[in-house]
Amino acid sequence: MAKVHAVITVSVDGYITGPDDGPGKGLGEHGERLHNRVFGGPWRYDDEIRPRATGEDAAWLQRATANLGAVVAGRGTYEAARHWGDRNPWGVPFFIVTHRPREQPDGDEFVFVSGVEDAVERAIEAAGARDVHVMGGADVIRQALTADIVDELSLIVAPVIMGAGKRLFDGFARSLDLEQLGVRQSQYATFIDYRLPKAD
Repeated sequence: MAKVHAVITVSVDGYITGPDDGPGKGLGEHGERLHNRVFGGPWRYDDEIRPRATGEDAAWLQRATANLGAVVAGRGTYEAARHWGDRNPWGVPFFIVTHRPREQPDGDEFVFVSGVEDAVERAIEAAGARDVHVMGGADVIRQALTADIVDELSLIVAPVIMGAGKRLFDGFARSLDLEQLGVRQSQYATFIDYRLPKAD
């Protein structure tokens, strides 16, 4: 059965973006620093060539995606990433949570779905025995946690203090006890993995 794994990167002070995030600067002002681990070091939006993760960063990513069967993301993330150039970066079914599912893009790279629970349900069906990865934004992660449909949560803590931007848990009112699964560390991140016990 598919495992639903929510994954998101945060700063030490709990931000997932810097100020003024959006298309062209999806992580906001100076937000690139949050994802240095993805590119093996500092990078900028206008870099023509971006290297790949190395060492412990690459090892964590490999482990996290080894059984990947489907991905769920929010419309804001989709827009901020400029639709990933209209190419699915994962190569597995990719569901975009949106209030405007009728605006389905051409092709079959992405499927627009109304509601996190519906998106995750469809992703589980598409993934079969493989895992479902729920990525940003923060609102999608919060909704999935509130709906009790997440099996594991990975917080990737970047060694930066943003000071402003979008916080992961703003407006999250639910209390959760997490079971620690493990911690890995690299120059650019601390990877903290948790299991979420299911509500009775």
